[in-house]
Amino acid sequence: MSSNVLSFTQPGEAAPSAANLWPSGEVNDDGCEAAFAGIIGRSSGLRNVLQLVETVAATNSTVLLLGETGTGKELIARAIHERSPRQKEAFVTFNCTAIPGSLFESEVFGHERGAFTGAHTQRAGRLGLADRGTLFLDEIGELPLELQPKLLRLLQERTYERVGSSHTRHADVRLIAATNRDLAAMVRENQFRSDLYYRLNVFPIRVPPLRERREDIPLLVHHFVKKYARQMGKRITTVSEPTMQTLMRWHWPGNIRELQNVVERAVILTRGHSLEVLLTEPRRVREDEPTHAAEPQGHEEIARIVKETINALDGRKSIDDEYAGRRREEIVRALGESRGRVGGDNGAAARMGVNRTTLLSRMKKLGIDPKQFS
Repeated sequence: MSSNVLSFTQPGEAAPSAANLWPSGEVNDDGCEAAFAGIIGRSSGLRNVLQLVETVAATNSTVLLLGETGTGKELIARAIHERSPRQKEAFVTFNCTAIPGSLFESEVFGHERGAFTGAHTQRAGRLGLADRGTLFLDEIGELPLELQPKLLRLLQERTYERVGSSHTRHADVRLIAATNRDLAAMVRENQFRSDLYYRLNVFPIRVPPLRERREDIPLLVHHFVKKYARQMGKRITTVSEPTMQTLMRWHWPGNIRELQNVVERAVILTRGHSLEVLLTEPRRVREDEPTHAAEPQGHEEIARIVKETINALDGRKSIDDEYAGRRREEIVRALGESRGRVGGDNGAAARMGVNRTTLLSRMKKLGIDPKQFS
């Protein structure tokens, strides 16, 4: 291996650079800690998190995961579940921003047949699906105030009722919640119930941002390069040392998700065996600029390209997510009004003014089942 590159191996090849890239402990070929499949890194901050995971996993205590967007909180939640006595049961996730607040109770607690317009069948809800397992509530800081007492009761009494039922059910579920918001500050501003906060905050774990675990970046880059090169049928074996050093210096406000996006784009654009795109991507030069301005300018040039890539990817993702959320709400509302009927004069498609096949295609893409509303 030359002195100015970091080498990566493809499946089935030897790993001559492992001593430079891997921690001394037991790891798999993607640099993951062997005991925590899917979690990549060797930094002290990550190791501290994994020690807390080991400590709390064997209990049934509620865990609150704190950290910025893109730090891998769901992976930590899965690690807790997989190290717990509940590991053979279901790990069920629910994003508190995924559906309108009016459907929260039905989604989480379930409903009885006839509980509301469109409820033609009984539904277990996420709690029912997670019975004897783990329920992961992501973006808990976005839960509306009016719904927080219902979650509080679940945590206090471990009981709940399905919508439209007077039968009290016992919840044999381990709850893990996550947020990128400052819940303590929200409590002070009366945006989050203090009693719910204290119930959630039994065992908080802070997941560090990527800028606090920079030594993990080479491992993550290696993992993502292998992943996307394999998917795209490419053979990328090296990343230049200047590129890697620049990636390690970047502040990564979007954390691991942001790094993943940048690496994916770089793999798409790479034509050879070395991931050099961030260094060699051409830049438009003004006519009045000196000729040397077209040359790569070290880490400042790479940082500019990385920032442009991030802005383009994140901007597109933000627009797409907002548009998908509005479209989902519109479809859910129309299906509720039509009692799950898609076609026909009074169906959801007619109410929305679109063709039946168009609506079915949108529903499939968004994962909406009309049977839930029939």
